[in-house]
Amino acid sequence: MRSAAVVPIVTVDGPSGSGKGTVSRALAKRLGWHLLDSGALYRVTALAAQRAGVDLGNEAEVARVAASLDVQFSEGEQERVLLAGDDVTHELRTEQCGEAASKVAAMPAVRRALLDRQRAFAVPPGLVADGRDMGTGVFPDALLKVFLTASPEERARRRYKQLIEKGIDVNLHDLSREIAQRDERDANRPVAPLAPAADARIIDSTRMSPEEVTERILQWLREAGVMTG
Repeated sequence: MRSAAVVPIVTVDGPSGSGKGTVSRALAKRLGWHLLDSGALYRVTALAAQRAGVDLGNEAEVARVAASLDVQFSEGEQERVLLAGDDVTHELRTEQCGEAASKVAAMPAVRRALLDRQRAFAVPPGLVADGRDMGTGVFPDALLKVFLTASPEERARRRYKQLIEKGIDVNLHDLSREIAQRDERDANRPVAPLAPAADARIIDSTRMSPEEVTERILQWLREAGVMTG
């Protein structure tokens, strides 16, 4: 496996509902690169800990679970996440799992346990890494760092629409409150707080479509000589 330093990496960070997942998948497809959904790693860690009967407040035990995860990610049109052979793709996308993931992601020991696993995704021909600290902590030498944001109202509306389309019952008011709480927790955690890297390019996607955001990032890559056309 080649070092991440010689593999082109684009990081896409931002809060929930900013569109980073949709944009990252579109970028990876257009570029023909691999995709890292780092949030899924924290979600599957939280789920694995809960299935093992581990108290999510027990940092050492949650970190132990994170270090020994039996997880597989499939790329392509049908994205799937397998935990110990069990397809948990749908379960990972619930708000309950998102809340649990946000709590364990604030634990330094858990973040350390998952760091090497995340960096192992950086293999040729390139990587698009989606998360909250991809550009600040995991891949600080990335070729291009993007930070997506949007108004809280728009982010809640997008997340609500996404969950309803997946058949997940959710209340918009409750969802808005949960997103605000998650934002505060992510921005104020002692390790890898949610914030743009000093050299990140910031995009406010409130009034932009995912396609428009994707095209802007691709244009930056053209200007950097990474791609043509």
